[in-house]
Amino acid sequence: MNRRDFFGASAALTLGAAVAPTSSAFATQTTEETDKRAEAKLRICSQLGPAPGNSLEEKLEKAKKYGCDAIEYGGECIGKGAELRKKAEDAGLEVSVICWGSHGGDLCSEDVSKRQPGIDDLKRALETAGELHANGVIYVPAFNGQTKLTNQEIRQLLMEFMPDLAKFARDCNTNIILEPLCRMEAYFLRQVADGASIARDVLRAAGIDSGIGVMGDFYHMDTEETSQMGAFISAGSLLKHVHLAGGVEQPRRTFPGENSMTFVDGFRGLKYIGYNKFMSFECGCAGRDKEEAFKNSIQFLRDQWAEA
Repeated sequence: MNRRDFFGASAALTLGAAVAPTSSAFATQTTEETDKRAEAKLRICSQLGPAPGNSLEEKLEKAKKYGCDAIEYGGECIGKGAELRKKAEDAGLEVSVICWGSHGGDLCSEDVSKRQPGIDDLKRALETAGELHANGVIYVPAFNGQTKLTNQEIRQLLMEFMPDLAKFARDCNTNIILEPLCRMEAYFLRQVADGASIARDVLRAAGIDSGIGVMGDFYHMDTEETSQMGAFISAGSLLKHVHLAGGVEQPRRTFPGENSMTFVDGFRGLKYIGYNKFMSFECGCAGRDKEEAFKNSIQFLRDQWAEA
């Protein structure tokens, strides 16, 4: 048994022990308070890129047609919240999140002069997320090559400016959503549990109970996590979003179902924590017919969710 299989099996045994019938008062409390599978829902959405269609309106229309519940906008939506929310609503869709990125790593740059402009732009993104009624703004502290600060220095810096930003996000009725990335793309923040730990510390420092959380991306998790189920359980209620993409086996980062990666283990974790927020396509297409791949992938995910 390899390391990934060992930890996956351990997480499965832990889950089974938590929900198994028993006369123990402790086990009963665990079942009632932590097993929230009855609340879980599969709510699929898509970024604009993976959605089939040649225009914004066509992409929204086809996303709805094939079973999406929401759309995920990118940085192009900043300052256009009311307009783009109406376009989504006209298509029968909600807006899930804004995929904002790292702003060139400016907020965590060793160049102090870059930090405040980055913070100001993130605030504008959070204001737009509020206008969109979106659940958050996805934030990456830094990609590889964007800062010379160490892991310890970046975390310390986040704890300096994130509490006030989380309060700002809460006041906008939205969240900062930390995104862990695989080691090929970032050296800081690579696992869901790390993001959840930062979010918890920020909330504690700010004295609030909302405004920041974490997300999981199945592609990045395929490299960094020993158990997808365990990773999601580690985040619990702090999990605010999920990205859907096939893993590192060829073809890489394609529509779920286009390579051999299974989502059942991760979906079991999502069900256990009662996850009912959105899961969004952030992927390419291995075949020539994106529309067919989009449609088939949604059905594949529904089948995997049912199996979980």
